Amino acid sequence: MASCPLCHTNNNHIFYSDENFEVFQCNYCSLLYKNPDQFLTGKEEKNRYLNHNNDVDDKGYQRFVSPIVKAVDQDFPVTAEGLDFGAGTGPVITEMLSEKGYSLTLYDTFFHSNEKALRQSYDFIVCCEVMEHFHNPDEEFTLLKKLLKPEGKLYCMTELFSSEINFKEWYYKNDETHVVFYSEKTIKWIQQTFNFSEVKMEGRLIIFSA
Repeated sequence: MASCPLCHTNNNHIFYSDENFEVFQCNYCSLLYKNPDQFLTGKEEKNRYLNHNNDVDDKGYQRFVSPIVKAVDQDFPVTAEGLDFGAGTGPVITEMLSEKGYSLTLYDTFFHSNEKALRQSYDFIVCCEVMEHFHNPDEEFTLLKKLLKPEGKLYCMTELFSSEINFKEWYYKNDETHVVFYSEKTIKWIQQTFNFSEVKMEGRLIIFSA
């Protein structure tokens, strides 16, 4: 079995399998993760993202990301420096916050590969529907924590898995680019392991404080 990409233990079990993929669960940090042998190639992954309809003017998408926009607006003045990590082809959060006067730097492995952005530090980072795509979540959370200034905040959105969810019927697993899935237990493990001072979970919205 593949070791956990978050905590790197080999203490895991097969959680789910079908004709398309198999999913392991780590017995230590509770992360659910797909077999890395079944990951898309970088080119395949990029093509999938190009097919996403992330139109910055899409009202439905604006409503979807509004919890992050509202939280940033409540927590920071417009002079705060932000990073849109995993901004994708349609950085709607950056667009919405820019309209309020905020300034954000864009970073995305495929579409805004601006390495200079990863050598700065930020008051806040937004990471919307991105963390479920992390092939190496340990490296990504190490980086995100490093990029935050003291008193900074990391705003994430993802759908958390819970025991009430029937994984076989769960739509969220069916996206081929979704390779890791988090529960409340995993989020708390991340908070403690990567030395975030606290974490708040409000539905899909997860806020880590530096």
